[in-house]
Amino acid sequence: MSLRFTTTAVASQNHGVKVLVYGDAGVGKTVLCSTAPSPVILSAEAGLLSLRKFNIPVIEIRTVADLNEAHQWCMLSREAQQFQTVCLDSVSEIGETVLADAKSRVRDPRQAYGELISSMETVIKLYRDLPGKHVYFSAKMEPQKDELTGVVKYMPSMPGSKLGPKLPFLFDEVFRIGINKAQSGELYRFLQTQPDMQYSAKDRSGALAFMEPPDLTSVFTKIFKGV
Repeated sequence: MSLRFTTTAVASQNHGVKVLVYGDAGVGKTVLCSTAPSPVILSAEAGLLSLRKFNIPVIEIRTVADLNEAHQWCMLSREAQQFQTVCLDSVSEIGETVLADAKSRVRDPRQAYGELISSMETVIKLYRDLPGKHVYFSAKMEPQKDELTGVVKYMPSMPGSKLGPKLPFLFDEVFRIGINKAQSGELYRFLQTQPDMQYSAKDRSGALAFMEPPDLTSVFTKIFKGV
């Protein structure tokens, strides 16, 4: 048996950037797909109106079977080779699809939520580990209260109470997308890449500023330049 050696720099370049971005409804999570290099969207949502000016290919995810088939397409299809970024919009809605499937097969709600956690962790890791592609996961946002301190912090949202808090641990890059108002009164969007007292976020690349423009191509380029 011969071992294959590489370096962290080469491995990270070949692996692509895997990023989770969460935020309120209407803040621009879906539009962010259009800023990724050569994207294809796996959509579990009906709300693609914000991308009507773009001609981005979309795979509709309505069932768990669709999700599995789309992963095989990403891995094996020659057609998929033309896309540099796979966008899952949104992982929260995909979780609802998986939960509905589980509830249709079992009577005990606790068992259904147990299947949700197991299935979604598997699905997320499968897409997160797609070789040679960037993968963008969007998620809804919800408040989580620390039972010990009473502090409320906002983080990615998933069905149930246990899966959402687990999501950030599965990624090297977790950003919040938000909207601020400039001194001129003009609104602008941004990606928060580091945590604060109110929001969960992280950037393990160490290459990003606390706030970055909402442009995935720019963010990916900056991350690789910092490697």
